[in-house]
Amino acid sequence: MAIGWKLHGDGRTPAQGEVVGPDERLSWGRTVGIGAQHVVAMFGATFVFPVVMGLDPNLAIMMSGIATILFLLVSAGKVPSYLGSSASFVGAVASIRAAGGSTAQVTGAILVAGAALAVVGLVIHVLGAQVIHRIFPPVVTGAVVMLIGFNLAPVVADVYWPQDQWVALATLAVVVLCAVVLRGFWSRIAVLIGLVFGFVLSWVLDKTAGRITAPDGSGKVITHFRVDLSGVKTADWFGLPHFHAPDFKTSAILVALPPVIALIAENTGHVKAVAAMTGADLDPYLGRAIAADGATTVLATAVGGAPTTTYAENIGVMAATRIYSTAAYYVAAIVAVLVGLCPKFGALVAATPGGVLGGITVVLYGMIGLLGAKIWIENRVDFGDPVNLVPVAAGLILAIGNVTLKITSDFPLQGIALGTVAVLLGYHVLNAVQRTPRDTGAGVIAPGERDVVPGAPERRPEIDEDPR
Repeated sequence: MAIGWKLHGDGRTPAQGEVVGPDERLSWGRTVGIGAQHVVAMFGATFVFPVVMGLDPNLAIMMSGIATILFLLVSAGKVPSYLGSSASFVGAVASIRAAGGSTAQVTGAILVAGAALAVVGLVIHVLGAQVIHRIFPPVVTGAVVMLIGFNLAPVVADVYWPQDQWVALATLAVVVLCAVVLRGFWSRIAVLIGLVFGFVLSWVLDKTAGRITAPDGSGKVITHFRVDLSGVKTADWFGLPHFHAPDFKTSAILVALPPVIALIAENTGHVKAVAAMTGADLDPYLGRAIAADGATTVLATAVGGAPTTTYAENIGVMAATRIYSTAAYYVAAIVAVLVGLCPKFGALVAATPGGVLGGITVVLYGMIGLLGAKIWIENRVDFGDPVNLVPVAAGLILAIGNVTLKITSDFPLQGIALGTVAVLLGYHVLNAVQRTPRDTGAGVIAPGERDVVPGAPERRPEIDEDPR
């Protein structure tokens, strides 16, 4: 059932070795407490990503709650997850805005990408989970995730960091220290701690050192205070967020489609993680979960909100508490909707200084990129094979360098989109060609285990270079 839970035990803390299943709950008081933990866990990233993308954080928070409820209903309550703001589109949004795209075109492009993700989910639901691994093997998904993150490096260097380099550096240092030194829940909200620290530091510097002369968000050098709270003073305590209709532009849509691959990999990983923790076979619900993620992104962006995705932060809360009750997620979703109805909160978040975002984005963008490497490592991708190595190498450089291929004057492929096409088509074309017997030349960069290098001593098969 999507809604309706039986009481676990006496409704108190689960006994040693027991877990609270998705269709169970503790007492309502404890369930509300667990729901509050989920709100705090998702909160930092859910409002940071919209701010970075130039979207309304209040609307993002509110729609994340609505999206979570829809996700739980579509997945029949079998996949306990919270849907917060997605980081996968940050690079695409930066590219769209750099090309002069409006906020409406940003949400329109993401809406189309969400629809594509929903269609992919339906296909997986009908054909089975194995189809996704054939089209998007780990080498491809890892590369796409990596190029999405690393394509954002110029945004940090050119937009955020110059606005206040010393505040950015201090914020970066706090985020890194909190992530490494703190433990458990506190390390998971290192970004939120860094944001609060940077905000307070900027306010203190305004009071002690006065105005700063530096570029603003548009790159224009002006003299201004680091923190501007005028919008907070005029904002209402209660009210609806700002809605706007999407606009559709082909070039923007092409840039927003590659992150769909990253979202497929992300959702698959999260469903597998929940399955491992609960001991349930969730493969039959994988397609539903991916389709629901796409549908909620369509819903959120249709009113001007941020894209949504399942959150690893909340999966971490489940792992720590052993409570997988979907009731707690309904509580978290309701709280998020209520927070989204406070415009004053949104105005406060929107007042985050650019220098603070500079320090935070260094870590966030780098972590997004390295998630791609994590996919490669966990799936033991062999880069001694040129079929894996060559398209990935080419795609990464095309994306990070923001290279543009002008198909026509109105149809350019640039950066993330071009890099994704290079990786995806390159891998499948080379894989098809490799099936024909030939001299593989796999030792172009480093000899593979199957290669015989002229003049080199013969490899001794009985020796294992890695004793593990």
